[in-house]
Amino acid sequence: MTLTLNQADAIIDGALAFAEAESYDPLTIAVLDAGGHLVAFKRTDNSGILRPEIAMGKAYGALGFGLDSRELKDKNATFLNAIAAASHGKLVPVPGGVLIRDAKSQLIVGAMGVSGDNSWNDEKAAIAGIEGVGLAVSPALKE
Repeated sequence: MTLTLNQADAIIDGALAFAEAESYDPLTIAVLDAGGHLVAFKRTDNSGILRPEIAMGKAYGALGFGLDSRELKDKNATFLNAIAAASHGKLVPVPGGVLIRDAKSQLIVGAMGVSGDNSWNDEKAAIAGIEGVGLAVSPALKE
C-alpha cells in the first residue's frame, strides 16, 4: 500500500479537527511516506516558527527507527546525540511522531509528526487523524 495525498490530507484534517475539539494549542503537522518523503503538511495560524522542523523531525525519527517517537525519548542520550548528528539534526525523539500502518497488514506506510501542544497531546491528535481514515497505529500506542 502507498500512502496517497488524499489520505495524508484527510489524516491531517482529522488531527486538526480533534485538536480543535480538545482546545489544543495551534499545531503544525507533517505526513511522510514510508521512504521519508513529505506527502502533506499544514501549519495552523499562530503556530510557532520552529514547529515545521519539529513535526518533520518527529515523523522522520519514527520512520528511521521503525518506532513511534515516544519510544525514542528514553533511549541512551549519547546514542540519540550521535543519531541526531548523523541525521543532520532531523531526529526529534519526543512523543508526537506516530507510524502510520496499513489497517490490514500492519505494514508501515508512513509517519506523521505533530508539534504545537505538549508532546502527549500532539501524539493524541496524530492517533485520531490516522485512525480517522481507517489506518492503524502501533499496538503499543493503544495500551
